Amino acid sequence: MAKPGYGKRSAPGEQARTRDDFALLPTRERYVAGFVDHLPDGAAMSVKQLAKQLPLYGQQAISTALKALSVAGHLRRVRCSVGSGDESRWVFRTFWSRTARDNEWWNTYLATETASRTAAPVEPPALAAVPQQRTAPEATPDPAPTPAPATTPTAPPTVPTTPPAAFSPAYLALARLGRNDHRLGLSTDDCTTLEPLAAQWLDRGVTTDYLTSALTAGLPAQIDSPTGLLRRRLIDKLPPRLPDTTSTPANTPAPTPTHRLLVECTDCGRPGPPEALPDGLCRPCHTTHSASGPPSPDPTQIAAVKAHMANLRHLLKPV
Repeated sequence: MAKPGYGKRSAPGEQARTRDDFALLPTRERYVAGFVDHLPDGAAMSVKQLAKQLPLYGQQAISTALKALSVAGHLRRVRCSVGSGDESRWVFRTFWSRTARDNEWWNTYLATETASRTAAPVEPPALAAVPQQRTAPEATPDPAPTPAPATTPTAPPTVPTTPPAAFSPAYLALARLGRNDHRLGLSTDDCTTLEPLAAQWLDRGVTTDYLTSALTAGLPAQIDSPTGLLRRRLIDKLPPRLPDTTSTPANTPAPTPTHRLLVECTDCGRPGPPEALPDGLCRPCHTTHSASGPPSPDPTQIAAVKAHMANLRHLLKPV
Protein backbone atom coordinates (compact mmCIF):
# COMPACT_ATOMS: atom_id res chain seq x y z
CA MET A 1 0.00 0.00 0.00
CA ALA A 2 2.95 2.34 -0.41
CA LYS A 3 2.10 3.13 -4.03
CA PRO A 4 1.19 6.74 -4.82
CA GLY A 5 -2.45 7.68 -5.25
CA TYR A 6 -4.26 9.83 -2.69
CA GLY A 7 -1.63 8.91 -0.12
CA LYS A 8 -2.94 9.01 3.44
CA ARG A 9 -2.11 11.99 5.64
CA SER A 10 -3.26 11.93 9.27
CA ALA A 11 -4.96 15.05 10.58
CA PRO A 12 -3.70 16.50 13.87
CA GLY A 13 -5.47 16.30 17.21
CA GLU A 14 -6.97 12.85 16.85
CA GLN A 15 -8.28 11.09 19.92
CA ALA A 16 -6.73 7.83 21.11
CA ARG A 17 -7.84 4.73 19.21
CA THR A 18 -10.67 2.77 20.88
CA ARG A 19 -12.93 -0.12 19.91
CA ASP A 20 -15.94 2.19 19.56
CA ASP A 21 -14.42 4.78 17.23
CA PHE A 22 -16.80 4.12 14.32
CA ALA A 23 -19.69 2.46 16.17
CA LEU A 24 -22.25 4.93 14.83
CA LEU A 25 -21.44 4.18 11.19
CA PRO A 26 -23.16 1.52 9.07
CA THR A 27 -21.48 -1.87 8.76
CA ARG A 28 -19.76 -1.24 5.44
CA GLU A 29 -18.51 2.22 6.35
CA ARG A 30 -17.34 0.97 9.74
CA TYR A 31 -15.38 -1.83 8.06
CA VAL A 32 -13.70 0.53 5.57
CA ALA A 33 -12.99 3.15 8.23
CA GLY A 34 -11.36 0.61 10.54
CA PHE A 35 -9.08 -0.55 7.73
CA VAL A 36 -8.12 2.97 6.65
CA ASP A 37 -7.48 4.04 10.23
CA HIS A 38 -4.77 1.38 10.62
CA LEU A 39 -3.00 2.29 7.38
CA PRO A 40 0.34 4.10 7.80
CA ASP A 41 0.82 7.62 6.51
CA GLY A 42 1.69 7.59 2.81
CA ALA A 43 -0.35 4.47 2.02
CA ALA A 44 -2.41 4.65 -1.16
CA MET A 45 -6.11 5.34 -0.63
CA SER A 46 -7.46 5.34 -4.17
CA VAL A 47 -10.66 3.41 -4.75
CA LYS A 48 -8.87 0.80 -6.86
CA GLN A 49 -6.16 0.18 -4.26
CA LEU A 50 -8.64 -0.10 -1.40
CA ALA A 51 -10.81 -2.51 -3.39
CA LYS A 52 -7.78 -4.76 -3.89
CA GLN A 53 -7.18 -4.86 -0.13
CA LEU A 54 -10.83 -5.27 0.90
CA PRO A 55 -12.20 -8.36 -0.88
CA LEU A 56 -15.70 -8.00 0.64
CA TYR A 57 -16.53 -4.92 -1.45
CA GLY A 58 -15.97 -3.80 -5.02
CA GLN A 59 -14.86 -0.44 -6.31
CA GLN A 60 -18.39 0.98 -6.46
CA ALA A 61 -19.09 0.02 -2.85
CA ILE A 62 -15.73 1.43 -1.71
CA SER A 63 -16.44 4.70 -3.52
CA THR A 64 -19.84 4.99 -1.84
CA ALA A 65 -18.31 4.22 1.57
CA LEU A 66 -15.61 6.89 1.14
CA LYS A 67 -18.28 9.41 0.20
CA ALA A 68 -20.21 8.56 3.36
CA LEU A 69 -17.03 8.88 5.45
CA SER A 70 -16.39 12.29 3.91
CA VAL A 71 -19.90 13.44 4.84
CA ALA A 72 -19.36 12.05 8.35
CA GLY A 73 -16.26 14.25 8.71
CA HIS A 74 -13.52 11.61 8.68
CA LEU A 75 -11.70 12.43 5.42
CA ARG A 76 -11.07 15.01 2.73
CA ARG A 77 -9.56 14.49 -0.72
CA VAL A 78 -7.12 17.28 -1.68
CA ARG A 79 -4.73 18.19 -4.46
CA CYS A 80 -1.67 20.40 -4.15
CA SER A 81 0.55 22.00 -6.79
CA VAL A 82 4.27 21.43 -6.23
CA GLY A 83 7.24 22.73 -8.19
CA SER A 84 7.30 25.84 -10.34
CA GLY A 85 7.29 26.79 -14.00
CA ASP A 86 7.38 23.90 -16.44
CA GLU A 87 8.15 21.44 -13.65
CA SER A 88 4.92 22.10 -11.76
CA ARG A 89 2.72 19.07 -11.11
CA TRP A 90 -0.26 18.03 -9.00
CA VAL A 91 -0.07 15.64 -6.09
CA PHE A 92 -3.18 14.04 -4.60
CA ARG A 93 -3.64 13.27 -0.92
CA THR A 94 -6.34 12.05 1.47
CA PHE A 95 -6.46 13.66 4.90
CA TRP A 96 -7.86 11.21 7.44
CA SER A 97 -9.17 11.95 10.93
CA ARG A 98 -10.21 9.21 13.33
CA THR A 99 -12.19 11.88 15.13
CA ALA A 100 -15.11 13.19 13.09
CA ARG A 101 -14.69 16.90 12.22
CA ASP A 102 -17.20 19.45 11.03
CA ASN A 103 -16.87 21.59 7.92
CA GLU A 104 -15.57 24.61 9.85
CA TRP A 105 -12.68 22.60 11.31
CA TRP A 106 -11.71 21.13 7.92
CA ASN A 107 -11.90 24.52 6.17
CA THR A 108 -9.70 26.14 8.82
CA TYR A 109 -7.11 23.37 8.86
CA LEU A 110 -6.80 22.94 5.08
CA ALA A 111 -6.23 26.69 4.69
CA THR A 112 -3.15 26.60 6.95
CA GLU A 113 0.44 26.32 5.80
CA THR A 114 0.84 23.21 7.97
CA ALA A 115 -1.64 21.32 5.82
CA SER A 116 0.17 22.42 2.65
CA ARG A 117 3.52 21.19 3.97
CA THR A 118 1.92 17.92 5.09
CA ALA A 119 0.43 17.31 1.65
CA ALA A 120 3.68 18.11 -0.19
CA PRO A 121 5.76 15.07 -1.17
CA VAL A 122 8.67 14.24 1.08
CA GLU A 123 11.97 14.40 -0.76
CA PRO A 124 14.26 11.44 -0.02
CA PRO A 125 17.39 12.40 1.91
CA ALA A 126 20.48 12.80 -0.21
CA LEU A 127 22.99 10.07 0.35
CA ALA A 128 26.44 11.27 1.31
CA ALA A 129 29.08 10.28 -1.18
CA VAL A 130 31.38 7.68 0.36
CA PRO A 131 34.90 7.87 -0.99
CA GLN A 132 36.03 4.68 -2.59
CA GLN A 133 38.48 2.77 -0.45
CA ARG A 134 41.63 1.83 -2.23
CA THR A 135 44.11 -0.69 -0.99
CA ALA A 136 47.75 0.28 -1.02
CA PRO A 137 49.71 -1.52 -3.75
CA GLU A 138 52.12 -4.16 -2.65
CA ALA A 139 55.70 -3.01 -2.36
CA THR A 140 57.88 -4.19 -5.21
CA PRO A 141 61.65 -4.37 -5.08
CA ASP A 142 63.47 -1.52 -6.79
CA PRO A 143 64.87 -2.50 -10.17
CA ALA A 144 68.59 -2.69 -10.55
CA PRO A 145 70.10 0.62 -11.66
CA THR A 146 71.02 0.79 -15.31
CA PRO A 147 74.04 2.62 -16.56
CA ALA A 148 73.28 6.03 -18.01
CA PRO A 149 73.90 6.41 -21.75
CA ALA A 150 76.89 8.37 -22.86
CA THR A 151 74.85 11.11 -24.56
CA THR A 152 71.29 12.10 -23.63
CA PRO A 153 69.33 14.16 -26.17
CA THR A 154 67.78 17.23 -24.64
CA ALA A 155 64.04 17.53 -25.13
CA PRO A 156 62.70 20.89 -26.32
CA PRO A 157 61.14 22.96 -23.56
CA THR A 158 57.40 22.45 -23.26
CA VAL A 159 55.24 25.53 -23.49
CA PRO A 160 52.35 25.42 -20.98
CA THR A 161 49.03 25.51 -22.75
CA THR A 162 46.05 27.27 -21.23
CA PRO A 163 42.58 25.79 -21.76
CA PRO A 164 40.33 27.85 -24.00
CA ALA A 165 38.13 30.28 -22.14
CA ALA A 166 34.42 29.43 -21.88
CA PHE A 167 32.21 31.30 -24.31
CA SER A 168 29.93 33.94 -22.85
CA PRO A 169 26.13 33.72 -23.18
CA ALA A 170 26.22 36.68 -25.57
CA TYR A 171 28.75 34.93 -27.84
CA LEU A 172 26.70 31.71 -27.82
CA ALA A 173 23.49 33.56 -28.64
CA LEU A 174 25.15 35.16 -31.68
CA ALA A 175 26.70 31.89 -32.80
CA ARG A 176 23.33 30.12 -32.71
CA LEU A 177 21.65 32.65 -35.00
CA GLY A 178 23.03 30.94 -38.08
CA ARG A 179 21.69 27.60 -36.86
CA ASN A 180 18.17 28.99 -36.64
CA ASP A 181 18.32 31.05 -39.85
CA HIS A 182 21.02 30.50 -42.46
CA ARG A 183 20.78 34.15 -43.54
CA LEU A 184 22.34 35.19 -40.22
CA GLY A 185 25.37 32.93 -40.32
CA LEU A 186 28.32 34.58 -38.56
CA SER A 187 31.99 33.72 -38.47
CA THR A 188 34.11 33.46 -35.35
CA ASP A 189 35.49 36.96 -35.88
CA ASP A 190 31.98 38.35 -36.42
CA CYS A 191 30.74 36.83 -33.13
CA THR A 192 33.75 38.21 -31.29
CA THR A 193 33.17 41.67 -32.77
CA LEU A 194 29.46 41.77 -31.92
CA GLU A 195 29.83 40.13 -28.50
CA PRO A 196 30.25 43.40 -26.52
CA LEU A 197 27.09 44.85 -28.06
CA ALA A 198 25.07 41.70 -27.25
CA ALA A 199 26.52 41.63 -23.73
CA GLN A 200 25.01 45.10 -23.10
CA TRP A 201 21.58 43.61 -23.71
CA LEU A 202 22.14 40.83 -21.19
CA ASP A 203 23.51 43.31 -18.65
CA ARG A 204 20.17 45.09 -18.77
CA GLY A 205 18.28 42.03 -17.59
CA VAL A 206 17.00 40.52 -20.84
CA THR A 207 17.32 36.82 -21.57
CA THR A 208 19.08 35.20 -24.50
CA ASP A 209 15.70 34.16 -25.90
CA TYR A 210 14.56 37.79 -25.88
CA LEU A 211 17.81 38.84 -27.57
CA THR A 212 17.41 36.19 -30.26
CA SER A 213 13.79 37.14 -30.88
CA ALA A 214 14.65 40.83 -31.22
CA LEU A 215 17.45 40.12 -33.71
CA THR A 216 15.46 37.73 -35.90
CA ALA A 217 12.07 39.47 -35.99
CA GLY A 218 11.01 40.95 -39.34
CA LEU A 219 14.08 40.01 -41.36
CA PRO A 220 14.21 41.07 -45.03
CA ALA A 221 13.98 38.43 -47.72
CA GLN A 222 17.64 38.89 -48.72
CA ILE A 223 20.49 39.80 -46.38
CA ASP A 224 23.76 40.85 -48.00
CA SER A 225 25.68 41.60 -44.79
CA PRO A 226 24.42 39.77 -41.69
CA THR A 227 27.14 41.40 -39.58
CA GLY A 228 26.09 44.93 -40.53
CA LEU A 229 22.40 44.12 -40.06
CA LEU A 230 22.93 42.63 -36.58
CA ARG A 231 25.23 45.49 -35.51
CA ARG A 232 22.60 48.04 -36.50
CA ARG A 233 19.85 46.13 -34.64
CA LEU A 234 21.98 45.67 -31.53
CA ILE A 235 22.57 49.43 -31.40
CA ASP A 236 19.13 50.71 -32.44
CA LYS A 237 17.00 48.25 -30.42
CA LEU A 238 19.01 48.34 -27.18
CA PRO A 239 16.41 48.00 -24.39
CA PRO A 240 16.23 50.56 -21.57
CA ARG A 241 17.93 49.89 -18.27
CA LEU A 242 15.38 49.18 -15.55
CA PRO A 243 15.86 50.72 -12.09
CA ASP A 244 17.39 48.45 -9.52
CA THR A 245 14.92 46.87 -7.13
CA THR A 246 15.49 46.55 -3.43
CA SER A 247 18.18 43.95 -3.10
CA THR A 248 18.20 41.31 -0.39
CA PRO A 249 21.32 40.04 1.35
CA ALA A 250 23.07 37.23 -0.46
CA ASN A 251 22.84 34.93 2.55
CA THR A 252 19.07 35.36 2.91
CA PRO A 253 17.36 32.09 1.89
CA ALA A 254 14.69 32.37 -0.76
CA PRO A 255 11.17 32.11 0.67
CA THR A 256 9.52 28.79 0.08
CA PRO A 257 6.43 29.24 -2.13
CA THR A 258 3.25 28.14 -0.43
CA HIS A 259 0.44 26.64 -2.42
CA ARG A 260 -3.10 26.55 -1.11
CA LEU A 261 -4.72 23.16 -1.13
CA LEU A 262 -7.71 22.46 -3.34
CA VAL A 263 -10.31 20.05 -2.02
CA GLU A 264 -11.60 17.42 -4.41
CA CYS A 265 -15.15 16.16 -4.42
CA THR A 266 -15.00 12.67 -2.94
CA ASP A 267 -17.62 11.50 -5.42
CA CYS A 268 -16.76 13.08 -8.80
CA GLY A 269 -13.29 14.56 -8.17
CA ARG A 270 -14.22 18.17 -9.01
CA PRO A 271 -11.68 20.53 -7.34
CA GLY A 272 -12.45 23.71 -5.45
CA PRO A 273 -11.64 25.72 -2.32
CA PRO A 274 -12.53 24.02 0.98
CA GLU A 275 -15.43 26.36 1.73
CA ALA A 276 -17.04 25.58 -1.66
CA LEU A 277 -17.21 21.82 -0.96
CA PRO A 278 -19.11 21.23 2.30
CA ASP A 279 -18.78 17.65 3.54
CA GLY A 280 -16.12 17.16 0.85
CA LEU A 281 -18.74 17.13 -1.93
CA CYS A 282 -19.45 19.58 -4.71
CA ARG A 283 -22.89 21.16 -4.97
CA PRO A 284 -24.46 18.63 -7.42
CA CYS A 285 -23.11 15.61 -5.54
CA HIS A 286 -24.09 17.13 -2.20
CA THR A 287 -27.64 17.68 -3.46
CA THR A 288 -27.85 14.09 -4.65
CA HIS A 289 -26.48 12.73 -1.38
CA SER A 290 -28.62 14.91 0.88
CA ALA A 291 -31.37 13.31 2.90
CA SER A 292 -34.09 15.14 1.00
CA GLY A 293 -33.04 13.41 -2.20
CA PRO A 294 -33.82 14.71 -5.66
CA PRO A 295 -36.75 17.16 -5.96
CA SER A 296 -40.16 15.70 -6.74
CA PRO A 297 -41.15 15.82 -10.41
CA ASP A 298 -43.41 18.57 -11.66
CA PRO A 299 -47.15 17.64 -11.76
CA THR A 300 -47.34 18.60 -15.41
CA GLN A 301 -44.55 16.13 -16.18
CA ILE A 302 -46.42 13.38 -14.34
CA ALA A 303 -49.55 14.12 -16.35
CA ALA A 304 -47.58 14.09 -19.62
CA VAL A 305 -46.03 10.70 -18.77
CA LYS A 306 -49.46 9.24 -17.94
CA ALA A 307 -50.91 10.52 -21.19
CA HIS A 308 -47.98 9.06 -23.13
CA MET A 309 -48.43 5.64 -21.49
CA ALA A 310 -52.16 5.70 -22.17
CA ASN A 311 -51.48 6.44 -25.84
CA LEU A 312 -49.04 3.50 -26.02
CA ARG A 313 -51.63 1.14 -24.50
CA HIS A 314 -54.17 2.35 -27.03
CA LEU A 315 -51.82 1.64 -29.91
CA LEU A 316 -51.12 -1.88 -28.62
CA LYS A 317 -54.81 -2.85 -28.59
CA PRO A 318 -55.75 -5.32 -31.31
CA VAL A 319 -57.82 -3.88 -34.12
